Amino acid sequence: MTAMKDTTVKTSQPSDGRDQQREPSGSSEDATAPACLSGDPSCAPTERILEPEVRGHHRRRRKLLEFTHSSTRATMLMLAAAVAALVIENTPILPYFAEFWHSFNIGFSLGDFAPHLTLEHFINDFLMAIFFLLVGLEIKFEMTAGELKNPRKALLPIVAAAGGAVLPALVYLAVNAGSGAMQGWGVPMANDIAFCLGILALLGNRIPSGLRSFLSTLTIADDMIAILVIAVFYTADLSIVWLAGGLALFAVLILFNRLHIYDLPPYLLVGLLMWVCFLMSGVHATIAGVLLALVMPARSQVKLDRAPSWFEARARRADERYDPGEPDIVQKEYLNELKEIGRVSRLSIPPVTRLDHHLHVPVYFFILPLFAFSNASVVLVGMDPMAIIANPVTIGVFCGLLFGKPLGIFLATWITVKLKLSDLPRGVNWGHIVGVSVLGGVGFTMAIFVTNLAFVDAATIGVAKAAILAASLIAGIAGFLVLRKVTDEAEAEFEVEGA
Repeated sequence: MTAMKDTTVKTSQPSDGRDQQREPSGSSEDATAPACLSGDPSCAPTERILEPEVRGHHRRRRKLLEFTHSSTRATMLMLAAAVAALVIENTPILPYFAEFWHSFNIGFSLGDFAPHLTLEHFINDFLMAIFFLLVGLEIKFEMTAGELKNPRKALLPIVAAAGGAVLPALVYLAVNAGSGAMQGWGVPMANDIAFCLGILALLGNRIPSGLRSFLSTLTIADDMIAILVIAVFYTADLSIVWLAGGLALFAVLILFNRLHIYDLPPYLLVGLLMWVCFLMSGVHATIAGVLLALVMPARSQVKLDRAPSWFEARARRADERYDPGEPDIVQKEYLNELKEIGRVSRLSIPPVTRLDHHLHVPVYFFILPLFAFSNASVVLVGMDPMAIIANPVTIGVFCGLLFGKPLGIFLATWITVKLKLSDLPRGVNWGHIVGVSVLGGVGFTMAIFVTNLAFVDAATIGVAKAAILAASLIAGIAGFLVLRKVTDEAEAEFEVEGA
C-alpha cells in the first residue's frame, strides 16, 4: 500500500526523510531517518549545546525516532496485529471482544443531522482517510519531484502497475465468470506498499537504489489505480447534493493553493468538512484524503538559496545581543532573535513536507496496525477447509494476487523495455524485476480494504480475506528469497571480477 520508503517507513521530503525511499544513505535499518539519527558527526554539536540534565531525554527521543523510522518494524507491527485478530477470532474470547468492539459508536448531533459511525466504520472511513492523505502526499511528491516528473522514467513503473492491475482482475473474472461474486475483481488488483518496502528493507543496501525507486513508484502508481477503481466502481448510491458540497469544498482548497496560503489548519479544517460531504454522498470518504493532499502547497515560503546567508547574519545579531551575565528569561532581545530564526526555519519547510512528517508515525504505527487488527480476522473454527479452498472467490483472489499480479507486472515491464519506450533503472537486472514482480502479490491492507467495499456477505468477505492473507504471505516470502538469491549472485560475481 502506500507509503514507506527505502529501508524504512515513509517519512517526508529531504528535511524529514522523503527522499529515502529513492537513495539510501544510512544503515539498512534506518535509512530514512534524518542524518543526525544515523550517526552523522555533523549533528554532534546539536547535543553539545543542550543543558547536561536534558541530554539523556534528547538521546531517548532520538532512539524513539529511530525506532519509528523503520519500515521493517512497522511491517512487523501490522503483521502482529493481523495475527492477533486471527487468534481472537478463533478462540473463546471472541464474544467478549465482539461485545466491546461493537459497543462503541462515534458521532455528533447538529439538529436533525446526526451522523454516527461504529468503531469499525470509524477506522475504515475516517482513519483510513488519513492514510489515503499520506498516500496522496506521496503521489504529490512523485509528481512534483520524483519519478513521475520525468515521463520516460515514470513510464516503466506506471505501465508495470497497469499490467499488475489488469491481469489479476482478468484472472479473478475468469475464475468467477457467471457467479454472484463478479464484483470482487478489484480485490487482487491492489498492492501493499508498506509490506513490499518493508520486505525490501530486509535486504538493506544490497538492493540497487534504482530498484527501490522502481518499486516505490510502481506501488504509488498502483495506489493511484486503486483509488480510481474505488471512486468509480465501489461507490454507493450517490447523493448529488452532498457530492456537490464536497466538490465545492475541494474548489475552496484549490483557491487556498492559488492564494498561496501555506498554513496547515485552513486546509485541514476544509478537508475535514469535505470528508463529511463525501461520507454522506456515497462516494467513499477516503477519496477526500487524496484530494486534500493533491492541493497542498509543495513549495517553501522562503527563497531557499538566500536562507543560509540570512541565517548566518541573524545568528551574528543574536550573538551580539547575548549577555552571559544575565538569566535566560531576561535575555529578551537575544530570545527574540532566536524566535525569528525559528519562525523562518518553519516557513522554510513546504506544507507537504510538514504534514507528511506529522502523519508518518500515527499512520504506520497506529492506523495501519489498527486497520489490520480490525479487518484481518477470519473465522476458521467450524469451517470446512476444502470448502474455503474450492470457493471461486478464494481461487480468484489467491491466483490473481500470487500469479496474475506478478505476471502482469513482469510482462508489462518486459514489453515496455523491449519496445525501447523506457529502460531498466541503473544497476537493475531482470532477476531484480522478477523478485519485485513477485512482491507485487502482497496485497494485504489495500486488498482487504477493497474486499470490504466489494462484498456484503460475511462468509464471502471471510474467504476473500483468507485468500489475501495466504497469497500475501507466500508472495512476500517468495519475493524476498528471489531477491536475496539475485543479490547473492551479483555479489559473488562482483567478488570474482574483483579477484
